Amino acid sequence: MSETQEPENGTTGENGGNGGNVPAPRDQGPEVIGVRKGMFGASNGGDTSGYGGLVRTVALPGATSRPYGSYFDEVADELEGALEEQDLLPENAIEKTVVDRGELTFHIAREHLVRVARTLRDDPALRFELCTGVSGVHFPEDKGRELHAVYHLRSLTHGRIVRLEVSVPDSDPHVPSLVPVYPTNDWHERETYDFFGLIFDGHPALTRIMMPDDWQGFPQRKDYPLGGIPIEYKGAQIPAPDQRRSYS
Repeated sequence: MSETQEPENGTTGENGGNGGNVPAPRDQGPEVIGVRKGMFGASNGGDTSGYGGLVRTVALPGATSRPYGSYFDEVADELEGALEEQDLLPENAIEKTVVDRGELTFHIAREHLVRVARTLRDDPALRFELCTGVSGVHFPEDKGRELHAVYHLRSLTHGRIVRLEVSVPDSDPHVPSLVPVYPTNDWHERETYDFFGLIFDGHPALTRIMMPDDWQGFPQRKDYPLGGIPIEYKGAQIPAPDQRRSYS
Protein backbone atom coordinates (compact mmCIF):
# COMPACT_ATOMS: atom_id res chain seq x y z
CA MET A 1 0.00 0.00 0.00
CA SER A 2 1.43 3.37 -0.93
CA GLU A 3 1.97 6.04 1.71
CA THR A 4 -1.05 8.04 0.54
CA GLN A 5 -3.45 5.22 -0.30
CA GLU A 6 -6.23 4.39 2.14
CA PRO A 7 -6.64 0.74 3.18
CA GLU A 8 -9.19 -1.06 1.09
CA ASN A 9 -11.76 -1.42 3.86
CA GLY A 10 -11.50 2.22 4.87
CA THR A 11 -9.83 1.62 8.22
CA THR A 12 -6.66 3.21 9.49
CA GLY A 13 -3.57 1.34 8.29
CA GLU A 14 -1.25 3.04 10.78
CA ASN A 15 -2.77 1.06 13.63
CA GLY A 16 -2.99 -2.31 11.99
CA GLY A 17 -6.03 -1.31 9.95
CA ASN A 18 -8.62 -3.20 11.92
CA GLY A 19 -11.64 -1.12 12.82
CA GLY A 20 -10.96 2.49 13.69
CA ASN A 21 -7.76 2.89 15.68
CA VAL A 22 -7.93 -0.42 17.59
CA PRO A 23 -4.74 -2.50 17.22
CA ALA A 24 -5.08 -6.08 16.03
CA PRO A 25 -5.40 -8.49 18.98
CA ARG A 26 -2.38 -10.45 20.19
CA ASP A 27 -2.13 -14.17 20.76
CA GLN A 28 0.71 -13.42 23.16
CA GLY A 29 2.31 -10.38 24.73
CA PRO A 30 5.63 -8.87 23.72
CA GLU A 31 8.57 -11.25 23.92
CA VAL A 32 11.21 -9.73 26.17
CA ILE A 33 14.64 -10.90 25.03
CA GLY A 34 16.92 -8.69 27.08
CA VAL A 35 17.66 -5.48 28.94
CA ARG A 36 19.85 -2.65 27.67
CA LYS A 37 21.59 -0.05 29.76
CA GLY A 38 22.55 3.39 28.54
CA MET A 39 21.43 5.15 25.39
CA PHE A 40 23.28 2.81 23.03
CA GLY A 41 23.70 -0.30 25.12
CA ALA A 42 27.44 0.31 25.47
CA SER A 43 28.97 -1.43 28.48
CA ASN A 44 32.62 -0.47 28.03
CA GLY A 45 32.50 3.24 28.82
CA GLY A 46 31.69 4.28 25.25
CA ASP A 47 28.28 5.80 26.01
CA THR A 48 28.87 9.55 26.03
CA SER A 49 25.21 10.49 25.58
CA GLY A 50 24.57 11.42 29.21
CA TYR A 51 22.02 8.61 29.44
CA GLY A 52 24.38 5.97 30.80
CA GLY A 53 21.98 5.16 33.62
CA LEU A 54 19.04 4.46 31.32
CA VAL A 55 17.64 0.92 31.65
CA ARG A 56 15.13 -0.43 29.13
CA THR A 57 13.86 -3.80 28.01
CA VAL A 58 14.32 -5.21 24.53
CA ALA A 59 11.05 -6.77 23.39
CA LEU A 60 9.83 -8.24 20.12
CA PRO A 61 6.10 -8.14 19.26
CA GLY A 62 4.23 -11.37 19.82
CA ALA A 63 2.03 -13.16 17.29
CA THR A 64 -1.22 -11.47 16.26
CA SER A 65 -4.56 -13.25 16.15
CA ARG A 66 -7.24 -12.70 13.53
CA PRO A 67 -8.80 -10.53 12.35
CA TYR A 68 -5.70 -8.65 11.25
CA GLY A 69 -7.65 -5.87 9.56
CA SER A 70 -7.20 -3.95 6.31
CA TYR A 71 -6.12 -6.21 3.42
CA PHE A 72 -3.96 -8.28 5.78
CA ASP A 73 -6.48 -11.11 6.25
CA GLU A 74 -6.94 -11.48 2.50
CA VAL A 75 -3.19 -11.68 1.90
CA ALA A 76 -2.76 -14.23 4.70
CA ASP A 77 -5.63 -16.35 3.39
CA GLU A 78 -4.34 -16.30 -0.17
CA LEU A 79 -0.78 -17.14 0.90
CA GLU A 80 -1.85 -20.02 3.14
CA GLY A 81 -4.14 -21.40 0.44
CA ALA A 82 -1.42 -21.18 -2.22
CA LEU A 83 1.04 -23.02 0.03
CA GLU A 84 -1.49 -25.76 0.72
CA GLU A 85 -1.95 -26.19 -3.03
CA GLN A 86 1.79 -26.94 -3.14
CA ASP A 87 1.37 -29.57 -0.40
CA LEU A 88 3.15 -27.37 2.13
CA LEU A 89 1.42 -26.89 5.45
CA PRO A 90 1.33 -23.13 6.15
CA GLU A 91 2.26 -23.64 9.81
CA ASN A 92 5.48 -25.35 8.70
CA ALA A 93 6.51 -22.35 6.61
CA ILE A 94 5.03 -19.44 8.59
CA GLU A 95 6.33 -19.46 12.14
CA LYS A 96 4.14 -16.57 13.23
CA THR A 97 2.22 -13.64 11.78
CA VAL A 98 2.60 -10.19 13.34
CA VAL A 99 0.68 -6.98 12.77
CA ASP A 100 2.60 -4.16 14.41
CA ARG A 101 2.78 -0.43 13.69
CA GLY A 102 0.50 -0.84 10.70
CA GLU A 103 2.69 -3.47 9.04
CA LEU A 104 2.03 -7.13 8.27
CA THR A 105 5.01 -9.41 8.85
CA PHE A 106 5.26 -13.12 8.13
CA HIS A 107 8.04 -14.84 10.08
CA ILE A 108 9.27 -17.55 7.72
CA ALA A 109 11.32 -20.68 8.37
CA ARG A 110 14.48 -20.22 6.34
CA GLU A 111 14.18 -23.54 4.50
CA HIS A 112 10.87 -22.35 3.01
CA LEU A 113 11.84 -18.73 2.30
CA VAL A 114 12.36 -19.11 -1.45
CA ARG A 115 9.09 -20.98 -1.96
CA VAL A 116 7.12 -18.43 0.06
CA ALA A 117 8.72 -15.52 -1.81
CA ARG A 118 8.06 -17.13 -5.19
CA THR A 119 4.45 -17.77 -4.20
CA LEU A 120 3.98 -14.17 -3.12
CA ARG A 121 5.44 -13.02 -6.43
CA ASP A 122 3.64 -15.37 -8.82
CA ASP A 123 0.19 -16.02 -7.35
CA PRO A 124 -2.32 -13.81 -9.24
CA ALA A 125 -4.18 -12.89 -6.04
CA LEU A 126 -0.92 -11.77 -4.38
CA ARG A 127 1.45 -10.47 -7.06
CA PHE A 128 4.17 -8.96 -4.89
CA GLU A 129 6.37 -8.25 -7.88
CA LEU A 130 8.97 -6.05 -6.18
CA CYS A 131 11.32 -6.66 -3.28
CA THR A 132 12.79 -3.33 -2.21
CA GLY A 133 15.70 -4.99 -0.42
CA VAL A 134 16.79 -6.97 2.61
CA SER A 135 17.92 -5.48 5.91
CA GLY A 136 19.89 -7.16 8.64
CA VAL A 137 19.12 -6.90 12.35
CA HIS A 138 21.24 -8.19 15.21
CA PHE A 139 19.76 -9.05 18.60
CA PRO A 140 22.60 -10.57 20.68
CA GLU A 141 20.10 -11.32 23.47
CA ASP A 142 17.79 -13.34 21.18
CA LYS A 143 19.56 -16.64 21.81
CA GLY A 144 19.41 -19.12 18.95
CA ARG A 145 18.11 -16.53 16.47
CA GLU A 146 20.45 -13.60 16.93
CA LEU A 147 20.46 -12.56 13.26
CA HIS A 148 17.33 -11.47 11.42
CA ALA A 149 16.87 -10.82 7.70
CA VAL A 150 13.92 -8.56 6.89
CA TYR A 151 12.44 -8.23 3.39
CA HIS A 152 9.97 -5.60 2.21
CA LEU A 153 7.72 -6.73 -0.64
CA ARG A 154 5.47 -4.46 -2.65
CA SER A 155 2.58 -5.41 -4.93
CA LEU A 156 2.38 -2.93 -7.79
CA THR A 157 -0.73 -4.71 -9.06
CA HIS A 158 -2.73 -4.49 -5.83
CA GLY A 159 -1.01 -1.57 -4.08
CA ARG A 160 0.00 -3.57 -1.01
CA ILE A 161 3.06 -4.04 1.20
CA VAL A 162 4.12 -6.99 3.38
CA ARG A 163 7.28 -7.91 5.24
CA LEU A 164 9.05 -11.26 5.51
CA GLU A 165 11.41 -11.97 8.38
CA VAL A 166 13.81 -14.88 8.82
CA SER A 167 15.76 -15.53 12.03
CA VAL A 168 18.95 -17.60 12.28
CA PRO A 169 21.61 -18.19 14.96
CA ASP A 170 24.92 -16.39 14.62
CA SER A 171 26.59 -19.81 14.82
CA ASP A 172 24.81 -20.80 11.59
CA PRO A 173 24.11 -17.54 9.73
CA HIS A 174 22.90 -19.09 6.47
CA VAL A 175 19.81 -17.82 4.61
CA PRO A 176 18.77 -18.81 1.07
CA SER A 177 19.39 -16.08 -1.48
CA LEU A 178 16.33 -14.47 -3.05
CA VAL A 179 18.24 -13.18 -6.06
CA PRO A 180 16.75 -15.94 -8.29
CA VAL A 181 13.28 -14.66 -7.33
CA TYR A 182 14.03 -10.94 -6.96
CA PRO A 183 17.21 -10.01 -8.90
CA THR A 184 17.14 -6.53 -7.34
CA ASN A 185 18.27 -8.16 -4.09
CA ASP A 186 21.76 -8.73 -5.48
CA TRP A 187 23.51 -5.72 -3.93
CA HIS A 188 21.22 -5.62 -0.89
CA GLU A 189 22.25 -9.14 0.09
CA ARG A 190 25.90 -8.24 -0.41
CA GLU A 191 25.51 -5.22 1.87
CA THR A 192 23.71 -7.25 4.55
CA TYR A 193 26.45 -9.87 4.37
CA ASP A 194 29.10 -7.15 4.55
CA PHE A 195 27.69 -5.48 7.67
CA PHE A 196 25.98 -8.34 9.53
CA GLY A 197 27.67 -11.53 8.36
CA LEU A 198 24.50 -13.16 7.05
CA ILE A 199 25.50 -15.67 4.37
CA PHE A 200 23.02 -15.84 1.50
CA ASP A 201 23.40 -19.29 0.00
CA GLY A 202 23.08 -19.30 -3.78
CA HIS A 203 24.00 -15.65 -4.26
CA PRO A 204 25.90 -15.23 -7.56
CA ALA A 205 28.81 -13.28 -6.04
CA LEU A 206 28.61 -12.81 -2.28
CA THR A 207 31.51 -10.45 -1.62
CA ARG A 208 31.88 -7.31 0.46
CA ILE A 209 30.43 -4.21 -1.13
CA MET A 210 31.30 -1.38 1.30
CA MET A 211 34.15 -2.58 3.49
CA PRO A 212 37.59 -3.65 2.19
CA ASP A 213 37.81 -7.31 1.20
CA ASP A 214 40.20 -8.08 4.07
CA TRP A 215 38.09 -6.36 6.74
CA GLN A 216 37.71 -8.38 9.93
CA GLY A 217 34.24 -8.72 11.45
CA PHE A 218 30.87 -7.20 10.66
CA PRO A 219 30.53 -3.53 11.71
CA GLN A 220 26.74 -3.36 12.19
CA ARG A 221 26.54 -6.16 14.74
CA LYS A 222 25.68 -4.94 18.22
CA ASP A 223 28.70 -6.71 19.73
CA TYR A 224 31.16 -5.12 17.29
CA PRO A 225 33.62 -2.88 19.15
CA LEU A 226 33.02 0.84 18.77
CA GLY A 227 36.66 1.29 17.78
CA GLY A 228 37.52 4.28 15.66
CA ILE A 229 40.64 6.41 15.63
CA PRO A 230 41.54 9.62 17.50
CA ILE A 231 40.71 12.75 15.51
CA GLU A 232 42.49 16.11 15.75
CA TYR A 233 40.01 18.97 15.56
CA LYS A 234 41.21 22.60 15.77
CA GLY A 235 44.09 21.69 18.02
CA ALA A 236 42.08 19.40 20.29
CA GLN A 237 42.30 15.62 20.31
CA ILE A 238 39.02 13.66 20.24
CA PRO A 239 39.59 10.08 21.43
CA ALA A 240 38.12 7.03 19.73
CA PRO A 241 34.53 6.23 20.85
CA ASP A 242 35.47 3.28 23.03
CA GLN A 243 38.04 5.42 24.88
CA ARG A 244 35.74 8.32 25.79
CA ARG A 245 34.50 8.77 29.31
CA SER A 246 30.94 7.95 30.28
CA TYR A 247 28.64 10.43 32.01
CA SER A 248 26.56 7.87 33.91
